[in-house]
Amino acid sequence: MNVSEAIRTRRSVGTVKDEAVPREQIERILEAGTWAPTHRKTEPWRFFVLQGEGRARLAAAMADTEAAEKGIDPSPEEREELLASALKKVSRAPVIIAVGCEPASGPKIIPLEETLAVGSAIQNMLLEAHALGLGAVWRSGSPCYHPLMAERFGLGPDGQMLGFIYLGYPDREPGDGKREPVSAKTVWIDGAEA
Repeated sequence: MNVSEAIRTRRSVGTVKDEAVPREQIERILEAGTWAPTHRKTEPWRFFVLQGEGRARLAAAMADTEAAEKGIDPSPEEREELLASALKKVSRAPVIIAVGCEPASGPKIIPLEETLAVGSAIQNMLLEAHALGLGAVWRSGSPCYHPLMAERFGLGPDGQMLGFIYLGYPDREPGDGKREPVSAKTVWIDGAEA
């Protein structure tokens, strides 16, 4: 599959089979992420591969983050409910790759550029998964970005989780994608403006 085809045919696939994905394929996806553009060669991405019971770590972090967002100190029963809901979510795919950003520091480092580099890494990973015939979806949302989530995965005080790639073999064919014409989003500037 060439790059143009991969870009145009990749779709978010949230329904996947509960079937193990070979480690070699996961490693190829991770390596694809490391080839993203990175300002000043900081390589700020951090990957956490969650499989089997390892997905419970994400579920626990999701439950605690949800409680923190609601500003509650849950009772044991409430915590069990939050955890049960989170366990159901993380069971949607046999592999979840949590992708964090651990920004470099320094006078020439722009934090937004670190975040954008990790977003580019995630796109590379999604394209590699597609080229391997796997289904993947990039999930995020406010619990993902909560400081507690970053803390639970050992990211530093300036670190941030940027997404969870749910990965597996597709359980159905994704539909066709649609985009507005590029002309609706493009301004051509050909000459000097007064």
